[in-house]
Amino acid sequence: MTVRLVFCTCPDTASAERIADALVGEHLAACVNLLPGVTSVYRWQGRLERAGEVLLLIKTTADRLGALSARLAELHPYELPEVLAVEAGAGLPAYLDWVVAQTAEDT
Repeated sequence: MTVRLVFCTCPDTASAERIADALVGEHLAACVNLLPGVTSVYRWQGRLERAGEVLLLIKTTADRLGALSARLAELHPYELPEVLAVEAGAGLPAYLDWVVAQTAEDT
């Protein structure tokens, strides 16, 4: 089972905490780190934007990525939430096994 790290920015701590609680509570994520103090610079609807955000670093599996992405889209206050997933190329085997166990659909 391949572990994925998913990046998602949120506009504030309250929405970040609400999303993190739902993802872990629903076994879509094993763990979510909330990293406050992120400044994002991006172009949106033709304008250059700058926003303070909270970055979520979400640990899940490849099998749960589709369901996690769909749930993020439902929960997120942004019209187009950032959902970027990268494969964890390596890690402590016991930790990777824990991620798999925590995100199992029958948990």
